[in-house]
Formats: sequence, structure tokens, C-alpha cells
Amino acid sequence: MSPKDVLTISRRTLLKGAAFGAAAGLAAPAYLRTARAQSGPIKIGFPVPITGPYSTEAQDQVRCAEIAIAMFNEAGGLNGRKAELLVRDDKLNPGEGATRALELIESDKVNFLCGSLSASVQLSVNQVAKQRGVIYNSISQSDSINEAADFSKYTFHEALNPHMTAGAVGRYVFPKFGKRVAFLVADYAYGHEMARGFRTAGKEFGIEEVVEIKHPLGQTDFSTFFPRIQAARPNVLVVCNFGRDQLNTVKQATDFGLKQQMKIAFPVLLFSQRLAGGAGPFEGVFGGANYYWGLEDKFPSAKRLNDAYRAKHNNAVPTDYGALGFAGIYALLEGAKKAGGTDPDAVIAALEALKYDAYKGPEYFRKCDHQAVQSVLVLESKPQAQVKSQYDVFNVVEMQPPEEKFLRSCQQLGHG
Repeated sequence: MSPKDVLTISRRTLLKGAAFGAAAGLAAPAYLRTARAQSGPIKIGFPVPITGPYSTEAQDQVRCAEIAIAMFNEAGGLNGRKAELLVRDDKLNPGEGATRALELIESDKVNFLCGSLSASVQLSVNQVAKQRGVIYNSISQSDSINEAADFSKYTFHEALNPHMTAGAVGRYVFPKFGKRVAFLVADYAYGHEMARGFRTAGKEFGIEEVVEIKHPLGQTDFSTFFPRIQAARPNVLVVCNFGRDQLNTVKQATDFGLKQQMKIAFPVLLFSQRLAGGAGPFEGVFGGANYYWGLEDKFPSAKRLNDAYRAKHNNAVPTDYGALGFAGIYALLEGAKKAGGTDPDAVIAALEALKYDAYKGPEYFRKCDHQAVQSVLVLESKPQAQVKSQYDVFNVVEMQPPEEKFLRSCQQLGHG
């Protein structure tokens, strides 16, 4: 069963459950929800895959989200109201994500939702949130979540999206290293959308796609794919996968000698996997990112996050996806402060007008689709000879500015 099939089933089940819940009176009346929204602690539900192949990234999202909560509370909260983070394991499964989101709303009475680390899981959480009238700020890459079919006024997207990320990397890599491009793609929404982003960017440079190979999520042996890729003689191998799949691909490609024949690029080059894999396998590999801790030399907000993380986690630094956990919570709480409370409509209006600097310079939510307009980093992994410290692993070779021209238009997304 494909991830798309799982998502379809989870949506169908979810819609049936929502209808039953409404008939049974499980959804609180609007006046009770409004009253709850303006009193007591500010509860933010945080479903992420703290077990499974993305657990390393998800666990750092939790750590960084906790820092955002602590900063808010230490600054006095909102008129004395403190924030609470309610973490749940969505197990990287759309049905599980929907169930956890529904429990957080109906049982735990959360004011907001944030989280998810899968394109399909975030869509199922978003379905629950918009049916229940709860603001959801997603911190996982997705193109679909901003499209009219999935979007609602309660939907916000703090993460980068594949069009932004793959576009930035493609515009850097293709003119420098060649037009013959091979694709190795994880066979689910993340992989498909990232590949589409590279293809869109590649049109400007006239790239020639020489082969595409798809692999299942959680693949352990990639070496069987490499002879086909070598035979196609690409200049660039674009690998659209994530988490442990990324590390396994890079290690095996290095052992196989692929890097002597082509450049390897990922849409997202993960700090956590680079630390796990070491300099050798990743040397000369390119990719995108929302964040790198070295930005602290340029942005005070990056140093603020890094210093808080170091103090709490034995002088370590936050990962890229971890930083999204911070930014997603930070934006919601800034919106609540600007609104003077947690009434959903007031917070939505505040978020739509919000100009904020969570961790890397200016950001804002585009009104038509609530996508965070922000910078995108293009990274190159350093060779061991250039590494000066444990966490000094990447060179930022380009920083795409936070401009709407790098997003798909509102009309392309179906917003009129």
C-alpha cells in the first residue's frame, strides 16, 4: 500500500469519525471553545514521529519546541497565562497522526497544534485541525498543504516547502555541474514533491533527465540502484530522501565510487545525518536547509536559540529540523501575544499580519496560503581538513532571500 493510499484511507476514516463525533456531541459548542481559549494555560499539541526512521530529527524538534515554551514562560507568558507543550508520537503514520491530533483537541483541550515530520502525516493532522477549528502550524515540508484542496484559514506552514527548497538547490547546482540529471526518489509525497521542485527549477537550465529510480521509505540497500545510475552517465545525481535513508544513500554511494563520476545533491542536507555519518561520506555533497547554527555570526536570533540550546543540552547546537520546532511554537505564541489571547480568529488575523524573527532573520506568513516566507540555505558538506570543531560541518554557499518570487503563486495553488 502506497503512502498516498494510506492518506486516502485515513482521510476517509477521519471524515466518518468527525461525523460521528458531531452527532454524539463530542465537539464543544462554539461559546465553550471560545471561553476555553481565553483562560488557563496555553496548550500546544505537538504530534511528531519520536519513534521510527525520522526519530532523530523529531526528538530535536521536541527539544527546540521546549525552548520556545520556556522563553515565552520566562518572559511572563500572556497576561499571566503560561504555555504548555503536549508531545505525542504520531509514529510517522497518517492514521496515527489524525488520532493523536483528535485526542489532543477533544481530550487535552489544546489551543493550537504544531508538528509533524511527514508530508502525508501533516495533511491528516491538518484535516482534523480544520474540521475542529484549531490553528495548526506545520513544521514539515509539503507543497500540498498550502494548496486550496487542503488549506483552510486554520492552516499555517512554518516549514519550507519542496518548491522553495529544491528550487534553491537546483538553481545553484545545475548551472555549475551539468545538465544530465539522474533522480533517486523516495516513493512517497516528500520524494515526489522534491523531485518536482528540481524539475521545475531545471527547466530554466534545460536539464536532461537521464534516469529516475524510486525506492521505498526505509530502504537499507541502495547499491542495487547504482549500476543503472552509472550507466545513464549523469553529471548530477539528485537524491530526494530523508533521515536514515539519506545517510545510507551517501555512505553506499561513496563506497561505490559514485562521487568520482557525478555530483550528489539532496533537497535537504540534514545536520543530524551528517553528524552521524562523518565528514568522509558527505564530502562535496550539496543540499538545502532552513537553518544552520553557524548563522549566529550574522543573526542575533540564531545566537539566542543556539545559546539557549547549548545551556540546556551540554553545549550542543540545534539541528535544522529541530529549529523548525522552535520557530513553529515561537510564531504561534507571538501570534497569541499580538492577539491578546488565544481566540482562533484573533490569532489568525495576528499571524497574517505578523513580521517576526524567530531564528534566522525576517519571516512572515503570506496571507493567501499562510506559507512562511523565509530564507533558504544552500549548503556544501566540508571535507575533514576544513572542519574546525565537532559541529563545524557545512559551508553556506548561498542564502536565498525571503521573497515571494521563489514560491508558487496564489493562483497556481488554487486560491484565485
